[in-house]
Amino acid sequence: MEFSVLIGYIAIILALVFGIVFTDDGISFSLIQNFINGPSIFITIGGTFFALLAAFPFKTFTNLKKHFKLVFRRDNKDPYEYIEIITELSREARKKGLLSLEERALTFEDEFLKESVLLIVDAIDSDKLKIWFDQKMANIDRRNEEELKVYQMGAALAPAFGMIGTLIGLVNMLKAMNLDGGPELLGENMSVALITTFYGSLLANCLFIPMANKIEMAHERERIYKELIIEGVISIKEGENPKFIHEKLMNFLEENEKGPKAAGERRSLFGRKNNE
Repeated sequence: MEFSVLIGYIAIILALVFGIVFTDDGISFSLIQNFINGPSIFITIGGTFFALLAAFPFKTFTNLKKHFKLVFRRDNKDPYEYIEIITELSREARKKGLLSLEERALTFEDEFLKESVLLIVDAIDSDKLKIWFDQKMANIDRRNEEELKVYQMGAALAPAFGMIGTLIGLVNMLKAMNLDGGPELLGENMSVALITTFYGSLLANCLFIPMANKIEMAHERERIYKELIIEGVISIKEGENPKFIHEKLMNFLEENEKGPKAAGERRSLFGRKNNE
């Protein structure tokens, strides 16, 4: 689990609660009820999600579970292990030929890696391979962009519906300005007007914007893995030196991902060290 996300949300809740209950006279938890209003919640949250439902096909929302996993789950993939695998495959291809990689490829859990290696086993021309990979990555980018639009639009809609709720509250408040319903009604309408803006800002800044950012980062990270695989399998197809392939793929890693891994201190997925 990605504990930074959990810590962030807990800190947000604590900061909000502290800001609400802390007064010059001390701490009063009864003030929290002032920020709970059913109509305001329905206008802001309900309106935002209903508008999203109207803006996107229903199948888009079937990916919400996957998105929450992306946000809260730690990325356990090790890019250096991918480099070890591809380097080992290049050595095997040089010794036994590309056809020898088919059996090994079928054991991979990563579907993109498996599919990519099987493509070079099928003796597809390098130029055609590059075209296929370009199309594949373009489709992945398009799908990721479409998924991201849900959260970007949600970040825009939430404050908008907060403002709509504010206008509703103000209209009702102005209608009651003659105080026929008593000052209590005036205060109630004013609270609806203000709280909807609060809910809208909260929804946008504490849910949609962080979600969009984390999902975008996860997609970018996944893209790097795929680009690494593409560069590796095409290099194998073109018969490049395994040592050169290894060094070339190391350029995909950030500096903090190198160090001891590059020295062969971590075991690869093949069960032996890189320097063995």
